[in-house]
Amino acid sequence: MPRIKSLEDLKKIKENAKDLTSARSEGKTRVVIGMGTCGIAAGARKVMDAVLAELEKRGLHDVTVETTGCIGMCQQEPLLDVIRAGQGRITYGKVEPEDVPRIIADHVVNGTIVQDKVIGRAD
Repeated sequence: MPRIKSLEDLKKIKENAKDLTSARSEGKTRVVIGMGTCGIAAGARKVMDAVLAELEKRGLHDVTVETTGCIGMCQQEPLLDVIRAGQGRITYGKVEPEDVPRIIADHVVNGTIVQDKVIGRAD
């Protein structure tokens, strides 16, 4: 780990980290699962396990899976976002592990939004 001796050193480290993380997910589909306390209590861990298992089963290694904390929609947990390259974020709510194969097949693979589970959009 480099020693930070000035604000300029810190800025360089920040820029390098930003470059690394953006390159990691650039052009890839992202699946983001709400893993705040409210999400975990509602079953987000099982949803995460189902997402990872479905991606592995389908051999989809070009999809990044991320977690996030609470975003204030606790009544809709577990939350799962799909962000396809060049498209807006789609938020699915009250996601059960049984919903995951359909969301992965329809939205992640084929680009068709699973309308009955959508609770938010950022187009």
